[in-house]
Amino acid sequence: MSGHHRQAPSPELRRHWRFVRGLLVTLIVGLGLGSWWLLTAAGAPSKPPTNAGRTTSHWPPPGMTSTTAATPAAAAPTSTNAPIILPAVLGPGWLAPGSDPSVLPGPLLIADGSGNRLLIIDANGRDLWQFPRPGDLAAGQSFKAPEVAWFSPDSKQVVVASEDSSILYVIDILTHKIVYTYGKTDAPGSGPNQVNRPDGVVMLPSHALVLPDAGNCRIITIPAGGQAISRQLGQTGMCAQNPPQSFDDPSGVFPMSNGDYVITEGNGHWVSEMSLAGKVSWSVQVPGVSAIYQTAEIGPDRYATVDHVFPGQVLTFDHTGKVIWRYAPTGNQALNKPSMVIPLPNGDFMVSDKVNNRLIVVDPRTNAIVWQYGHTGVPGSTPGFLNNPTGIDLYPPNAMAAKVHQ
Repeated sequence: MSGHHRQAPSPELRRHWRFVRGLLVTLIVGLGLGSWWLLTAAGAPSKPPTNAGRTTSHWPPPGMTSTTAATPAAAAPTSTNAPIILPAVLGPGWLAPGSDPSVLPGPLLIADGSGNRLLIIDANGRDLWQFPRPGDLAAGQSFKAPEVAWFSPDSKQVVVASEDSSILYVIDILTHKIVYTYGKTDAPGSGPNQVNRPDGVVMLPSHALVLPDAGNCRIITIPAGGQAISRQLGQTGMCAQNPPQSFDDPSGVFPMSNGDYVITEGNGHWVSEMSLAGKVSWSVQVPGVSAIYQTAEIGPDRYATVDHVFPGQVLTFDHTGKVIWRYAPTGNQALNKPSMVIPLPNGDFMVSDKVNNRLIVVDPRTNAIVWQYGHTGVPGSTPGFLNNPTGIDLYPPNAMAAKVHQ
């Protein structure tokens, strides 16, 4: 140890050091906060620009495998009936060249039948949600051939009918889990917990399910969580057009704004308005179609349907059967067994052109296709491809069946 003592600093010098130390601490903290802000701003998604024209698209050539980031988890809803908030996805979309994403009011639900999956994409064709992902299905569960898919009235679930596998599913959007099934996969029947080729399904605010049990030629209601029907219209196995006593291949049940339902019967191309108590307001044979399918109310005395054949067509009509608009393109734009049509808020129509493996939006004023997702005639499961898409629904608050019950 040194024998010399260090002289103690003066009070003035100590004050000077404290001031310098304070400046250094302030500078370090300021630099840290500035760096954090820059990193956060760089990682946060920016507000997408307004769609004022056509979209930029990856649009890989047929057969090319594309990659995409894992779908992020959905956020919890902010109110009881608010839709699940799906996180935004950045980057170009997967639409056909020339597509205009501004024609859609928001995301879109797709039942990709032969792809055995549900998708939610945004207007630019970017994946927001998918079911099932690896790990979504519990041991012993399967998910096959979704035919029709609608959002529930509370916007939290998706209700699905599989015509080919004779089973119904209810899927929770937030947890990616099957929370209810009715029917046994690939085991059609007419007893408790059995259906036979259910050709659609809608969920009531009570969570009861109403569906056309096409193979059994009946319209049935299943109470929430139940494993047996609570109401039946038509006689099981009696296939003849005479509602409500009997139905011939019921191929659609859709809720109306007045509380009744639009009933579609495939054989004979009949459409009827009927209450669940069985009161029939009108029935009409729609002219010029062969295999009518999934008729929906789109406005006061206006209905839209598809002709599920090749070449197919889309048409709107009134309760007398008078056709208001018909879309029946030919050549390389011919529809191949279209399975559903839904109106968009701007007056356009979205069509699931099933066997052509695409969804299209048609402007009825010009009959031009203004939006397309999927490669015409080319099935696939990577981004931008579909495989026999059948059911479609708009994301809440624009969901078709759900908004009728609001």
